[in-house]
Parts: sequence; structure tokens; C-alpha cells
Amino acid sequence: MKPSHYYLGIDLGGTNIAAAVVDEEGVIYGRSTRKTNAPRPYEEIFNDMAECAFDAARETGIDFNEIVSVGIGCPGAVDKESGRLEFANNLDFYDVPIVARMEKLLGKKVYIENDANAAAWGEYLAGSGKGTESMIMITLGTGVGSGIIENGHLITGAYGKGAEIGCMVICLDGEKCTCGRKGCFEAYASATALIKQTKRAMKENPESEMWKIAKGKLSNVDGKTAFIATDKAAKSVIKNYLRYLSEGIVNIINIFQPEIICIGGGVSNAGEKILKPIRKHIKDYSFARFGKKQTEVQIAKLGNDAGIIGAALLWKNL
Repeated sequence: MKPSHYYLGIDLGGTNIAAAVVDEEGVIYGRSTRKTNAPRPYEEIFNDMAECAFDAARETGIDFNEIVSVGIGCPGAVDKESGRLEFANNLDFYDVPIVARMEKLLGKKVYIENDANAAAWGEYLAGSGKGTESMIMITLGTGVGSGIIENGHLITGAYGKGAEIGCMVICLDGEKCTCGRKGCFEAYASATALIKQTKRAMKENPESEMWKIAKGKLSNVDGKTAFIATDKAAKSVIKNYLRYLSEGIVNIINIFQPEIICIGGGVSNAGEKILKPIRKHIKDYSFARFGKKQTEVQIAKLGNDAGIIGAALLWKNL
């Protein structure tokens, strides 16, 4: 059955632009992608975003006039009040008028949100958080992305730049983080951090099975390498990595105690291999461990579609 309303989401990334037509329940009907080809002038990228949106509508088989509104998930710092993308380092954008420009190109009301928040919003509405009032999503990728939903609304702080859980310090004066501080959750629990920890262990253990999996080259190491290997060195890498990840998640629970924490990103593909030790750590160390109701930890369900669905449905976060 044809939905009563269509909405369009755009996921603006450093590598790709993705657009999709979505209904009110988060079901995708048609999509389109293009290369971002950054860095280049923002006007050129915005033009390609608009063309990608038009292509998604054509793919769906609808007239663009049937689109009610457009939402955009943007990397970096967004100012929703002014409609400007203040800073996106991987695009080399500084204070660009994304809403005004895209509304002119598309002829539609445009909403913007940080991409991690948009992904969390999508997961909340149509994925792991569906039917709950509170959920926190953390994404384990190049960094640690996060989004917080409480009482059915995104929590982004007084000025819209909050909820950056990845920059919560878990080890004072520890590993350097890309934000400039030391010891951040991101510096220990991101996929980038896991790869760094894996390479360090490989250098210290030249006989490790991890070398075989990586075909003898550190450049071939990824977030799966230590999970695939079965030797003592690999198991130690995973054990220590999950300690960091679990400790950060316990901090999140102690502060917010959401109904659900969902974990996304490439590392989440390990499934129960990461969930089981995380749940044990929560049971042993969370402040509310003796309570009858406990935060549930799950793997995110929507994968790469979370951001595009969340962007399309940003109008619901009003």
C-alpha cells in the first residue's frame, strides 16, 4: 500500500552522499548515492546532494512534490537554530549555510542534525529503540559516535553540541584523542583504537596468528583481525579492548540509565562476542546493579540505514 506521506533523508559523509525516500515508519522506498569528492566548494557538494535527492525520488517512482520535508545528517558541528554547518573537518567546511542553500535547491523544508544524532534517532524510531522512551546509541567506527534520546527527544545540550560521549575521559592523561584531550573513551574504544591496540600486540608477539590473518602486513590489520585470531595475544587484545568499552558503557548507564544502549559500527558485527562481556561488566559494576530493572545492551539493527532514516524523520524531533 502506498504511504500517505513521503519524507527524504540525506546522509552527508566525507566519502559518500546518500539519499533515500522514507515513510513515517522508517521504511525505505528508493535511494541514491554519489561520491562526495571532498574537499571542494560547498556549493558543488550541495548541488550534488540535491541531485541525489531528486534521483532517490525518481527511483521511488514519485514526483518530488510528494516529498513533505527533507532531513540532513551532517558530520561535525551543526547550529540548528541558524541552519548552518559550523564546522566539518573531513569536508573542510567552516560556517556554511546548509539549510538556506538546500531549501532553495529542493523547494522543501529542511532539517539538519549531527550525523551521529541522526543515526541514533533512526535507530530509536525504527530499530533497536523502537517502542522505548529512552535510548543511547554508540557507534564504534573511526571514532565513537553517540546519540542520546530521553522522553522521546534527542538530547543535544543547550547549544546543540552536547552528547559527545566519545570525548568522555576514562583514563586521565592516557592515549591522545583527536579532540585534543588525552584518555578519551574514543581513544580506547573506537575501531581505530582497536586497530592500534592490535598492531601494538602484533609487534610484541611476532608469532601471533594475527600476522597470518593480516597476511604478514600491519597495513592489512582491521577491526576483525584480533577477533578472528585464537591465540593468547589476540585474546588479550580483545579482553583489554572490551574492558575499555565496558567501562565507558557503565559510565553511560550510571549517568543516564536509559532503557536501551545500542551499539553500532563495524565492531558491533562481533555480536555476542562483545555483548556477553559488556553485560557481565554492567552486572558487576553499574551503580544500579541491584535494581530490578536494568539497562539492556543490544546491537543496532539498522546498519548504515540508521542515519538516512533518522535524517528523514528529524521532523518528529520537534
